[in-house]
This record gives sequence, structure tokens and C-alpha cells, in this order.
Amino acid sequence: MLTAESRRSDFPTLSRMAYLNTAAEGIVPLCVGEALRQYFADKQLGMDGRERHFAELRGLRALTAEFYGLSEDEVAVCSCTSEAYNLLASALRLQPGDEVVVNDLDFPAGVTPWLQNFEVSATRVWRARNGMLLCDDLAPLLGPRTRLVTTSLVSFYNGFRLDLPEFLETVRRCSPALVAVDVTQALGRIPLDLRGVDWIVSSTHKWILGPHGGGLVGVPRGRMQELTAHAGGWYHLQEPFGAERFERAISQPGAASFAVGMPNFPAIYATRAALNYIRNVGVAAIDSAASPLVEQCLDGLRKLPLQLLTHPEAPRAGILAFQHPDAERVHRELRHRGIHLMCSAGRLRIAIHGYNTERDIEQLLDALG
Repeated sequence: MLTAESRRSDFPTLSRMAYLNTAAEGIVPLCVGEALRQYFADKQLGMDGRERHFAELRGLRALTAEFYGLSEDEVAVCSCTSEAYNLLASALRLQPGDEVVVNDLDFPAGVTPWLQNFEVSATRVWRARNGMLLCDDLAPLLGPRTRLVTTSLVSFYNGFRLDLPEFLETVRRCSPALVAVDVTQALGRIPLDLRGVDWIVSSTHKWILGPHGGGLVGVPRGRMQELTAHAGGWYHLQEPFGAERFERAISQPGAASFAVGMPNFPAIYATRAALNYIRNVGVAAIDSAASPLVEQCLDGLRKLPLQLLTHPEAPRAGILAFQHPDAERVHRELRHRGIHLMCSAGRLRIAIHGYNTERDIEQLLDALG
């Protein structure tokens, strides 16, 4: 991933494009396809393949726990982050007068579950200034009725990277709220230290270079009773086929309650292979290789007549963003030149990972110029 040779062998499609859109879709290494073929071979065994399927699930949970700083029993795998957030809402069982704090740099999955229940709880919005979330603006939103503060560690919108220790200190000082952190735009791209976070989630198809169909949930043991999802199903229940199954349904506590049905084994095989690939390369090595490219790109963007959405002095990871009055045309012309990035509502977003090169950035900046 970090050398020309490994890039050619592991990501052959990158020889045909400058791919700068990992924040939307990661390019999978070939080992992910091999894992899917292994799933197919195991599935052909029928019920005899189940033992292998669940071994893969245990392996993925253990690997995710390593990245999150948790233990295997503090991690579960569901279908996506949206499902995970809705299950989190069921765990909180919000009451009239309760408050949830979201922010305007966050992805809809982390914001909208609380809007569906607006007649019970109040949703307060932590608004960015100059593309940055400032803890001085968060503190006045917090109080004794704040049940949850939810945020992404790295914003999908403009790449702003939250100062997690300062954020946690502010929440703990001003409220009794639980803290939920989405690491979708960080996992696999920057080293993580998630100590003090109460609930963690990530999708699987972006920076960890895995497939669709996975949500990696972490619930520390000390929050198991407070963060137990209440949903129908079977896999997450205590005694789902017991004698009292038509009288009551009781979830397993903590992370286990977020895996509500038959696991998505194809995604599990593929995600484990992808995450193992990232571990073998090393997140610190990825960050060390990609961060200079981010700075090279930012320096080049600042010399062009563009409206940057990423504040030049803001902490960042792998994402930069800017607006352009004719963004769709710019996007089409870049694609015509083999340069891939995200375009949405006048916003162009660049995402730089460990498989990107200095040449990718030069091509982008030359084309924009």
C-alpha cells in the first residue's frame, strides 16, 4: 500500500486513476476478494460451514477491539452505522425533557434518529464556526438533562478533526451525558485513542477498505447496563428459544445487544481481511505517508481561487473540502482526466489515503489550475 510495488499488486485498478474519494468508498485490496471466495467455499458446506462463519466473526470482533482499545466481548457487528444509531436510541429510552446534542458537521446517520422522536426529547445543535467545532460553543448547550452528545471524530463534510480529550473534558464537566463517537472517517487512517468514550461505531466500506454491510460497535464494559439495545430479533437475546420466549424478550447487555439477527457473514469475512490488511501495513505508517500529501494538497488549494470549507488551521486527518460555483462541471472534467473525488451540492471533497501518491496530488492541482 505504501510502495509502488505493493500498490500495483494489491490495488491494480489504481493504475488507471488518481483516486481521491476514499471518504465515500475505499478501494479494496485483493485479499478482500480472496476472503469472499473463502466465504463461498465455507457456505458450500451448509451447516458444517457455520463453525467457520462464527470463527470469522470472533476474529473480526477481536481485531476491531484491538483498534478500539476494548476487549472482544465489548464489540459487536451489525449491518451499518444507521442501524447502530437507531439501536442506540432504543437503548437510551429517552424521556420527556431529555436532551441530545448533535452538530452540523455530522453525517445524517448520527443526527436523524433523535429527530424521529422529537415529541419526547429535544435535539440541540452544536454549530461550527469557520468549519470548526469549538468546545466553548458546546458548553452552553450542556446541562443536567443532557443524555447524549454524539459526534464524528473526523467530519465527513470538511475533514475537521475533533480534539477528543478536550471534547470529553467539556462534556464531563458540564453534564452527566453519555458520549457517542463515530470513527468512520478515522478508523484505518489515523491512530486512535478512544479512552473515555462510551459508545463507538464505524462503517466498513471507507478507510478500512472493506465491503458494505457492516457496522462495528464498541460498548465499554462499564456502560453495558446503560447501553443495552431493546429490539426484536433473536441472536442478541438471552434464551431466544427458551420456555418463556412468548412472554418476554431480554437483550444481552452492552455490545452484544447491537447484533440483532443473523450476522452478515460475507461482509464479516471481507471486513476481517480488510482490517487485518490495515493492521499489517500499520495505521501510524499510513498516517505518516498520507499526511504530507494532505498538506501538499492544502497548500496547492490555498493558491487557487476556491472557497475552502476546511479551515487551514483546523486539526485534520485525510479529508479536505471546498466549494465551487460550477462544481458539477469541475467534477465532470476531473473524472474525464481520471481524477476521482466527491461532488455534492456544490461541495468538492478530497480524501487522501495510504495508497495515494504525490503524483495523484500533482494531477489534481494541475487539473484544477
